[in-house]
Amino acid sequence: MATEAATTETEYAHIVRTEGMLDGEPRLAGTRIRVRDIAAARDVAGLTPEEIATTAYPDLKLAHIYAALAYYEDHRADIDAVAQSEAQRVEQFLQEHPELVRDVRGSTHQE
Repeated sequence: MATEAATTETEYAHIVRTEGMLDGEPRLAGTRIRVRDIAAARDVAGLTPEEIATTAYPDLKLAHIYAALAYYEDHRADIDAVAQSEAQRVEQFLQEHPELVRDVRGSTHQE
């Protein structure tokens, strides 16, 4: 019988952390959407909170988006460090195992 991982609520509405889920990263309650996914939609894709709620994550309410962004702004250094560490692990994997990776960026071939 599997035991259920404990979910920890944060001081931010809608934001939780669950040990063993998404490496314990802060996420929106009831979803697997990380706080940093919302921040990336804003900072990388250039979407407004309203656009994030209506186009990127239409199942979320605007309040969820603002809660995630507030959490991100208050914990930016920690979240960015996790993202940087993940990017380094990916880069290391790509260098160590190029035979396992196929780059499809810019590919126009469809199978």
